[in-house]
Amino acid sequence: MAEINLMDLYPRSRRPIEERSKLITPEHRRIAREFGAEFFDGERLYGYGGYRYDPRFWQATVRRFRDYYRLADDAAILDVGCGKGFMLHDFLELMPGARVAGIDISSYAIENAIETVKPFLRIGDAQSLPYPDRSFDLVISINTVHNLPVEECKTALREIQRVSRAHAFVVVDAWRTEAERERLLKWNLTALTYFHVDDWKHLFDEVGYTGDYHWFVAE
Repeated sequence: MAEINLMDLYPRSRRPIEERSKLITPEHRRIAREFGAEFFDGERLYGYGGYRYDPRFWQATVRRFRDYYRLADDAAILDVGCGKGFMLHDFLELMPGARVAGIDISSYAIENAIETVKPFLRIGDAQSLPYPDRSFDLVISINTVHNLPVEECKTALREIQRVSRAHAFVVVDAWRTEAERERLLKWNLTALTYFHVDDWKHLFDEVGYTGDYHWFVAE
């Protein structure tokens, strides 16, 4: 288990935290947590503000994953919280022989997934991954398990551990300073579990998660 930023090549933009925090209401958060059309393709206050494929987002990052984990050309890769499947699409572009799978709670995301990987995606819950033990060489979950209440989040992490036979990597909402905590609470729409980084590490130990991890920190 290691803290490592494998998202360092993912394009970053300055988030209008103060501006958005003045506009977000409990109703925005309620609708965002439905993970439906509004969250993915509605107004920015509900989520992504339009979730469309752009190769500049994932291509460099999936190459980073492949090289760091030394994945074989036919590696089995699972994305927990896959959305519309954009990352898996880029894995197949890079590694045509890979065996990919994705799962997401959002029926809207799966129904509107990119066509190249749509056959490999399914609607489902991170707490009960519909795959046998040790099915995947790499299990990735980015900004997903923290959307569950803490006990359910623990279950999801145990499931990620269960279906991985080699590697896992998760990204979760966290902070290191009080200023980061305040920014995260202002920005957050959907996460129900968020901790100081040290508390996350204790939680990983508690549930027996031995994969790698990094943090989403509101900046």
